[in-house]
Amino acid sequence: MFIEFVTFATIIPMMDHDMQNIVPEPVLIQQLKASSEKAFDEIYNLYAGRLYAFCMKYIKIREDAEEIVEDVFVKLWKIRKTIRQQQSLKALLFTMAHHAIISSYRQTLSSPEYAAFVSIRERSDASDASSLVEYNEFVDHLHHEMSLLPNTQQQVIYLSKYEGLSNEEIAQKLNLSRQTVRNQLSVGLKALRRSLLPLSALFLFFMS
Repeated sequence: MFIEFVTFATIIPMMDHDMQNIVPEPVLIQQLKASSEKAFDEIYNLYAGRLYAFCMKYIKIREDAEEIVEDVFVKLWKIRKTIRQQQSLKALLFTMAHHAIISSYRQTLSSPEYAAFVSIRERSDASDASSLVEYNEFVDHLHHEMSLLPNTQQQVIYLSKYEGLSNEEIAQKLNLSRQTVRNQLSVGLKALRRSLLPLSALFLFFMS
């Protein structure tokens, strides 16, 4: 069974294959579409370590990164027959990993910050990646600026953007009018925009 084939306890980052030993990607895709486990194994050996390293940049928890990589390859096998012959395996695998990372963080209170951070990374040129703030620094900066807001604005933003409550639900929870909630949310987000203006993607997220 395939599940037995891909089951593993840990994922260890792997060295790239000797370039002379790598099967051309179009051939791998053709073989994978034909349900070749050998081709799947070759793809796994080629990309598992890279995907693990990519996930660890954001997840920071080994077990969670391993689980995402495993899920990516399970999904790859499931969709193998629908992969386009001209499709890039690298792009496909990293896109699936990226989506899995965001889905993982949407289950935590850090999801708004993380989604905004990833958005910033994606909107920036690769050559500028080294100049971007790291995720933890990004969160610390946001939390600091949030702490400077009046208490009501902090509460309204938290309930709206972190817990996903509607203005009506926030009004009931905080015993405020809906208009007050709208005003406090608007004023608070504008204050954050001014203080964190260079990180414009954050506000595309928060204002959505």
